[in-house]
Amino acid sequence: MKIEKIQVLRGPNIWSITRKKLIQMRLNLEEIEHQPTNKIDGFRERIEKLIPSLYSHRCSEGTPGGFFKRVEMGTWMGHVIEHIALEIQTLAGMDVGFGRTRETKTPGTYNVVFNYIEEKAGVFAAEESVKIAQCLIEGSDYDLIFCIQSLKEIRERERLGPSTGSIVDEAASRRIPWIRLGKNSLVQLGYGINQQRFQATITGNTSSIAVDIACNKELTKKMLEDAAIPVPSGDLVVDEEGLQSVIRKIGYPLVLKPLDGNHGKGASINVKDYETAVIGLEHAQKYSRKVIVEKYITGFDFRVLVINHKMVAAARRVPAHVVGDGELNLQELIDKENLDPRRGYGHENVLTEINVDKDTNELLGKLGYTLETVPQKGEIVYLKSTANLSTGGTSIDVTDMVHPENVQMAERISRIIGLDVCGIDIMAENLTQPLKESGGAILEVNAAPGFRMHLAPSEGLPRNVATPVVDMLYPPGKEFRIPIIALTGTNGKTTTTRLLAHIVKNNGKRVGFTTSDGIYIQNTLLQKGDTTGPMSAEFILKDPTVEFAILETARGGILRSGLGFGTCDIGVLTNIKEDHLGISDIHNLKDLTRVKRVVLDSVKKDGWCVLNADDEYSMRLADDLRAKVALFSLDENNPHIKKFAKEGKITCVFEEGFVTIKKGEWKIRIEKVKNIPITMEGKAKFMIANVLAASLAAYVYGFEIPNIALALTTFIPSAQLTPGRLNVFKFKNFKVMIDFAHNPAGYEAIEDYLKNVESNKKIGIISGVGDRRDGDIRECGKIAARMFDHIIIRNEKHLRGRTEEEINGLIIEGIQSVDKSVSYEIIPKEIDALKHAMSLAEEGTYITALSDVINNAIEIVQEYQAKELQDE
Repeated sequence: MKIEKIQVLRGPNIWSITRKKLIQMRLNLEEIEHQPTNKIDGFRERIEKLIPSLYSHRCSEGTPGGFFKRVEMGTWMGHVIEHIALEIQTLAGMDVGFGRTRETKTPGTYNVVFNYIEEKAGVFAAEESVKIAQCLIEGSDYDLIFCIQSLKEIRERERLGPSTGSIVDEAASRRIPWIRLGKNSLVQLGYGINQQRFQATITGNTSSIAVDIACNKELTKKMLEDAAIPVPSGDLVVDEEGLQSVIRKIGYPLVLKPLDGNHGKGASINVKDYETAVIGLEHAQKYSRKVIVEKYITGFDFRVLVINHKMVAAARRVPAHVVGDGELNLQELIDKENLDPRRGYGHENVLTEINVDKDTNELLGKLGYTLETVPQKGEIVYLKSTANLSTGGTSIDVTDMVHPENVQMAERISRIIGLDVCGIDIMAENLTQPLKESGGAILEVNAAPGFRMHLAPSEGLPRNVATPVVDMLYPPGKEFRIPIIALTGTNGKTTTTRLLAHIVKNNGKRVGFTTSDGIYIQNTLLQKGDTTGPMSAEFILKDPTVEFAILETARGGILRSGLGFGTCDIGVLTNIKEDHLGISDIHNLKDLTRVKRVVLDSVKKDGWCVLNADDEYSMRLADDLRAKVALFSLDENNPHIKKFAKEGKITCVFEEGFVTIKKGEWKIRIEKVKNIPITMEGKAKFMIANVLAASLAAYVYGFEIPNIALALTTFIPSAQLTPGRLNVFKFKNFKVMIDFAHNPAGYEAIEDYLKNVESNKKIGIISGVGDRRDGDIRECGKIAARMFDHIIIRNEKHLRGRTEEEINGLIIEGIQSVDKSVSYEIIPKEIDALKHAMSLAEEGTYITALSDVINNAIEIVQEYQAKELQDE
């Protein structure tokens, strides 16, 4: 077996709109294609022994054990690998269940698809599932325990922490989109101008001054003391002299901790003698020169969480510990405790496994214990100096037990320090009494408090503390999205995108848009190139200045990694024509339609799908979409348009020289086509179709007719504004037109336009694209023979797996099949081809260069224009 390709799908895709996180593995079974599982001796027994939990997979049988039954009956190895990939992720704490295995048009080659939670873990599962299957086929050993542990380690490295993850989960439950910024815990909620950011539990609104105060333990303590908040007595020291002075003032027991420490690092607690205090000072100064020395307050360790200046949760924290039984030694007690099903690796369960580390050994050393020591029955032995859950600590929810006076104090502390998300550490016998009565004190104030102890306490009620965070970031009525119009299709996408962006900008919105030639914000080019994939869409949605997004969405990006957004307000499908067929398992228009409809399926239920009523395959989708549908057509009498009109639905048509919106039978004329520059005075029918699509999308979004009309008439085509879209350059005796047309449908559109162009001689510069089918390349040659008097064949920069001779031969075959008398010549380089064509130009010649390397062609022609002006 051989893995040919692994793709990570991160957004809506051809397999599922709702399941956005999928691995698609293209797998060549090679000789195993001829060996279903029932033909491999002992396969059923081996897979059941290695992964017995696969029994829970119901498969098509619909009952537990269904998968094993399929294996026994005989199933293909791709299907087996799909189930293995799902199960090993689940065993590693990432519960996944969606999978599909489908044979491609290449016999023996399958697309194995399954969902993932962490991307790198999903890729690892894909690779490892094939290795597991191979071992099962061969009957060789496989270390499944090591595989599962590796997956757990990948998960812990890659996943969001429990606090960050809880906020993301809460946002997602409200359909708030989110984007992870970088590899750490920085996350963006919402899109564009309506975005909010947070990192761990620090939000974009958290005061940096407040964070500085909270990180300065001495300043925090002073501010709280000045505000009559109970804090432990003590002072800051830098040497033994200072330590002695503090001890004389406050006595024992003591706590020593570094001024700049966190997570309990460098802390020593319940210090009862000078010798231990000196050791504690030295230990703390490994982390900070300045050390806080204060009175050790007896009692329990509590954490109170305040969000948006309201107390939302409180928990009692207990450091990792074991309770002696008089029989087992400490190591055995730790091992027994780690068998608790609530404990797991990292953050996978409510509790974390207890690991023996330096802190553990130091604590045991102070007691005169080792891991072989057998504690007395009922004796509690603490294994960590802090109560962090990440080191095996436990938490007990006490939210409902906090005295109102303590609630008020906690909320007041959050305002004194200035934190919108605030964790307050309290040492006290209880929180049911006011601190001034119980003798408790505030130990610390935390600017990025962990949520895990509240989300999943080991005892008591879980508290969804992420809810008030999202409530704070997005109070009722605050928008989190920006409007998105997504465009797809074979031809016309870029022009329609640019036209829509112009309409939106003219309506006072700051627009970001992606095209096949670059990413733009307000017509400023920010990134050059073909930017029609998901990363480019995300570029726009991450920009905090963008109010409205227009996203050209090509097939390549959808197939490669899905959409770059979850849902859109309007989806526009310009047409579905032969192009790029035979690539990525897309062999015919039915396959291509399946890809294009991903955009339409992502439209919100109350949004609009704008379809081309003149396009057969587009109309096959009209009755099978969840969103509302509006149609556009160059023919007012199109049967689909007439049917929609009778049903009172919205359409946009070209009638009697006008771009017209129809609401049922009522007509609202937008503008005369001759007044819309991009239509070349109405001569370019395909441009009229683009205008109809853009006008209809703008209208159903809610823009007013006069504003749409004004935008249409002020959108002036040019090499700068619409590069490669009917760019016409006038010379003294001839004209040169450059267009991006590169497939039969595009050639036919140019042919239709050239019929309206008066010229003594029409010269065409064409090329074949290597990743098209033979028939498509021949067809371009046929169309060129019909519309040009003389043809110059040039070579593309990227041949994409073919030779120049092969491509040119197919073009010549197409030309000669139409008219053997049509003259042609081959000039490989585009620059030479253009120069040669202009040297042939006579009075009234019209040169058409059809090129997918637009910038080079435009620059060459503009240089010649400038030279002609100089010569005059």
